[in-house]
Amino acid sequence: MKKFALLCSACLLTFPGVVVAQSQDPAKVNTEDRLKSLEEQVKMLEAEVQALKAVQSAPASQPPEAAAPVGAPETPSPASYIPSTPQAQEAVAAPAQSQAPTYGGATGMAKALNPDISVIGDFLGATGASNVPPALVAAGRGPLPLLQLHESEVGLQAIVDPYARADFFLSFGEEGVNVEEGYITFTSLPGGFVAKVGKMRSAFGKVNTLHNHVLPWTDRPLMTDSLVGGEDGIDDAGISVTRILPAPRGIFLEGTAQVFRGDSGDVFKTSQRSDASVVGHLRAYRDLTESSNLDVGFSYARGHNDLGSAFLTNLYGIDATFHWTPLRRTIYHNFVGRTEFVWSRRDQLPTQQRAFGFYTSGDYRLSRRWTVGGRFDRSGRARTANLTDDGFSGVLTYWPSEFSQIRGQYRFTRYAEGMNANELLFQFQFSLGAHGAHPF
Repeated sequence: MKKFALLCSACLLTFPGVVVAQSQDPAKVNTEDRLKSLEEQVKMLEAEVQALKAVQSAPASQPPEAAAPVGAPETPSPASYIPSTPQAQEAVAAPAQSQAPTYGGATGMAKALNPDISVIGDFLGATGASNVPPALVAAGRGPLPLLQLHESEVGLQAIVDPYARADFFLSFGEEGVNVEEGYITFTSLPGGFVAKVGKMRSAFGKVNTLHNHVLPWTDRPLMTDSLVGGEDGIDDAGISVTRILPAPRGIFLEGTAQVFRGDSGDVFKTSQRSDASVVGHLRAYRDLTESSNLDVGFSYARGHNDLGSAFLTNLYGIDATFHWTPLRRTIYHNFVGRTEFVWSRRDQLPTQQRAFGFYTSGDYRLSRRWTVGGRFDRSGRARTANLTDDGFSGVLTYWPSEFSQIRGQYRFTRYAEGMNANELLFQFQFSLGAHGAHPF
């Protein structure tokens, strides 16, 4: 019996771990195992995060890595690291080029402090017989040259602050540089008013407000050349105030009042400081159907002419624009019809001179790149009585892209002196940079 007791004591001394393990609580053992497992998972996630950060911070194109020296410990690169979770694998597999650009820091400040800059080139050519009366040649309306870079327009546009924006358009021609427009627009005035201050095209009619590169033709109508100052039109330094007016039946009604210095080509001319000119325009717009709308405007302009402060020129105008675009079928088929009527009353010696002019045009877009149109002109001359010129134009425009266009125009003109002109005009236009949208 004594020998059996000694044998049991020896066994217990040989295997102490077994007795201790059996004496421990099973729940405590499971908790320790779970903690160890969680600790290992945290370490793996930390390694994956470090690898993802290394991949994202690496440049798009890296030079090939140099060979590791012999005997150096092998360190897995971020590109070769394979995370365990599917989300991490997708993030690592994404190419560096797909990362969104960051506009913070110096890049964001440069964008905030610099305006949108654009350049539009207008190359114009003409061929054919152009028999222009000597009186018009003396007035600067002679035949066009064979080839010319008609205009290069540089636009600078930016938001000044939450309450104003600024627009500057510089026109570079073969004869020099001109500020076509340069004004600041205050968009948040009390009472719903919008004001412009600077040099701007007046709101008289429709064509007078358009820059050359927005016209649907290579030239301007006879009415504009004879009665409204030609290419520059009524373009002067002044103040403009616009407000949307209440109107019934879904009509958009807008009124504009403008005061200018009084110098606009051969239309208005100041002799003293008080010889200011004024322009008023009332615009009404309404959707006729879901595919068509009509825009009608009434204009008035008054100013002193080149004969002195006692002589006035009054202009009255009506313009209408019809748009048709079947949006349910295609956006590349549309029709735009335009017409404009202008009456001129000019004080001069020995009596008052009255003249009337108008144009009517239509443009149909055949497809995404092709547009065809036509225009009929008739206009008297503001300074000469009983002289009326007529004209007709056919226009074909091709758009290689939204940044360029090629246009051809056949123009026939019958002058009051009995002289005719048959011309073929062609135009190339191209644009660079971000150019803001023009008024509808």
